[in-house]
Amino acid sequence: MSACSQGSSDTSGPDASASASVSIPPSNAEALASVKVEDQGKGKAPKVTFDHPLEVKAESIKVVTQGKGEPVKAGQAVILQAIGFNTADGVSNGNSFSDPAGQSLVFDDAFKNTNPLVYSTFVGAKVGSFVAYAFPGTPAVEGSTAAPAQPAQPATLTVFQIESATDVAKPLTKPEGKTVTPPAGLPTVKDNDKGIPQITIGDAKAPTELVAQNLITGTGPALKATDTIVANYVGVNFVGGEVFDSSFDRGTPATFPLSNVIKGWTQGLTGKTVGSRVLLVIPKALAYGDGGQGKAKGDLVFVVDILGIQ
Repeated sequence: MSACSQGSSDTSGPDASASASVSIPPSNAEALASVKVEDQGKGKAPKVTFDHPLEVKAESIKVVTQGKGEPVKAGQAVILQAIGFNTADGVSNGNSFSDPAGQSLVFDDAFKNTNPLVYSTFVGAKVGSFVAYAFPGTPAVEGSTAAPAQPAQPATLTVFQIESATDVAKPLTKPEGKTVTPPAGLPTVKDNDKGIPQITIGDAKAPTELVAQNLITGTGPALKATDTIVANYVGVNFVGGEVFDSSFDRGTPATFPLSNVIKGWTQGLTGKTVGSRVLLVIPKALAYGDGGQGKAKGDLVFVVDILGIQ
């Protein structure tokens, strides 16, 4: 499923004038001429056949079967299902069709700049279409003192189905909703003169369980654990209060699947609403454990501004 998101960005993307100059590589669709797809119904992987070994010399893409739905439009969020194959013997190496969540990709300017060939194929294809995408293998790389050895990687073939396409609501620029007075005993939060939340641990006691306290309650839709969200956040270590990560410092909100973050985020933000500012006090067992990660050590505290859902 990651094939079409290689090099994708979590930023809002450049302006239209910058993306308009993107060069679109050739589709090399002739390499996929033997790929045939038979739909087996919703929730079931399609039957896919192709001549193998399939020779893939360059990135190749082709709409194998055109769907009957509406065409995908630029800027829309698309839900994809996929099945992957070994190009040498035609054996499947897994599929996502039994997962109702699928994978969400937003075909915006940022995606267009990093994946122009994929963008130009999917935008305009109809919902229900099956799209074959192949990527050439890479030779083995000998190790050195600077980098470890890398084994050879075979060519890959992935067949995607466009399950749905929906318009994306423009993310908020800041939290919007009703201010909430949190209970005593929690770390405190106050914006600095630049509007960036500052976390003070103070006399708060180390968490024994997850705390997900609204500081602002938004009126937007509630988050599902499978959503990809747009958020601004700052994180500090509970002990010492050192900031270890901040999207505010990078100057742009982050975009990420809620299913692909630490458990404290997934559990704490599921059910929260767009527009909310949430204080998360996360015990280390729901963060990065005893070892930590980078500068994030032990129990953690975050302030998260939920700006949108993709």
